[in-house]
Amino acid sequence: MRRILTATGAVAALVLLAACGGGQVRGDASAGSSSDDTFTYVTNTEIVTEWDPALSYSNEIRSMENVYESLTSYDSATETVEPRLATEWTSSEDGTTWTFTLRDDVTFHTGRPLDATAAKEALDRTIEKAGGAAYIWDAVDSIEAPDATTLVFHLSYAAPIDLIASSAYAAYIYDVDAAGDGGDLDSWFAEGQEAGTGPYTVAEWNSGQEYELTLSAYDDYWGGWADGQYTTVEYRVTPQTTTAWQLLQNGEVDFVETLNPEIFTQAESTDAVATSETSSLQNLLALYNTADGPMADVRVRQAVQLATDTAGVVEALNGAAVEAEGLVPDGLLGSGAGVTHTQDLDQAAALLAEAGYDASNPLTLTLTYAQGDDNQQLYVTLLTSALAEIGVTLDAQPLQWNAQWDQARTGDRQDVFVMYWYPDYADAYSWFVNVFRSSDDPYFNLSYLADPEVDALIDQLPTLTATDTDAAQAAYVELQQRIEVQDAAVTTLWTDTYQRAFAADVQGYTDNPAYPNVVFVHELSH
Repeated sequence: MRRILTATGAVAALVLLAACGGGQVRGDASAGSSSDDTFTYVTNTEIVTEWDPALSYSNEIRSMENVYESLTSYDSATETVEPRLATEWTSSEDGTTWTFTLRDDVTFHTGRPLDATAAKEALDRTIEKAGGAAYIWDAVDSIEAPDATTLVFHLSYAAPIDLIASSAYAAYIYDVDAAGDGGDLDSWFAEGQEAGTGPYTVAEWNSGQEYELTLSAYDDYWGGWADGQYTTVEYRVTPQTTTAWQLLQNGEVDFVETLNPEIFTQAESTDAVATSETSSLQNLLALYNTADGPMADVRVRQAVQLATDTAGVVEALNGAAVEAEGLVPDGLLGSGAGVTHTQDLDQAAALLAEAGYDASNPLTLTLTYAQGDDNQQLYVTLLTSALAEIGVTLDAQPLQWNAQWDQARTGDRQDVFVMYWYPDYADAYSWFVNVFRSSDDPYFNLSYLADPEVDALIDQLPTLTATDTDAAQAAYVELQQRIEVQDAAVTTLWTDTYQRAFAADVQGYTDNPAYPNVVFVHELSH
């Protein structure tokens, strides 16, 4: 899924290093919430795929945003960039020099004070690693730290560094000296250790277990602590939505990330449960294999698009999603492309016949999607039925995100890959550079699209966005027409509406779509 992500996504988005294998157990697995000061978050997918904050680009966003911080943050409600580790910033008139003033009261969890040199070292390492979402810093020529609280970015071309610095990935500030003299920081992170400035630290990591991750309060957090805040955060993996809902009703957990529409309706009228509904920047993509197998024929890809009843599945989701009009959701530059799909099984069958598939030569397609995601399951069920009407067998396999992703990148390639995507920061560039730009070794380009004309258009986007928004909008629309209509490399199935359920005594919860599936626990009380 990205990343993402829900078994996302993605969440969802680019050139991330392979997820760290295995996990070092730190402490014993928990046995449930132990006190009112513990906030328990239930998700249907593993929490950690990568511990290095320079490389993190997947599900761990849920916890990382409580452990690490960036220079700025993005408020989706006001559509503004807000202070975080930086208190203020300015840019030169031409947008190629940005100066940030840092807080002077911050320490890393290692005890080291945060200053401009430490921030520069972290960002320099992230840029040098060139993994995860490090592409967000491509405009940066150099970073300097002229004094303890001043950080200056020198760019090769104009870019909105204040917005980029709010990214959900590759923007974390961390202590590069955390491993000690002569220590290997890469290995140190891989053991499940962290070096952030956020309100919580890692207490236990039990890779692959139901109670996967526990965070504890960092006493010296610059934001301070007040009575009623949660001092422990517990992340629990429960693949079945019905089980997660039962745990919430029983008071065993505080927050359920994913509900199906039927359960959400129940939650809205359940005592001791509160609900939240928020428009998102996250959409669900069905990526079609353009490189090999039967779907390398564009007529087969177009036939699958025509067999997909996007309007019908959105209606069946009963408020959990809205119909997409292209890859870019509303609220971002590039939206409103007008790309929609209407089911037409007769035309789909005609295209398959042109491609050589009929009763004497039946077609079987493979599809992978997120295990435990009821909404994806609904799409798969409807698509399976529609394809069967035109003589196509769909072999659909639900997988945990890491297994699905690894298979798509390195194993037997599927014909259809279903995943969520959302932007790294509040800009549509993420979909195109990560999911559809050519790549010798596919990372998130799991349609395996290799179109030089598409690549050339994608490469223009950052400069156009910074210098000519009208031209950028036109480029985004052209790309969506090219990728989704002409190349038929994808069907954008829907844009999510986040439907959450949580304990009614949880106070202060708001959903910020710029940080998908993140609960900023320090902002809560009980």
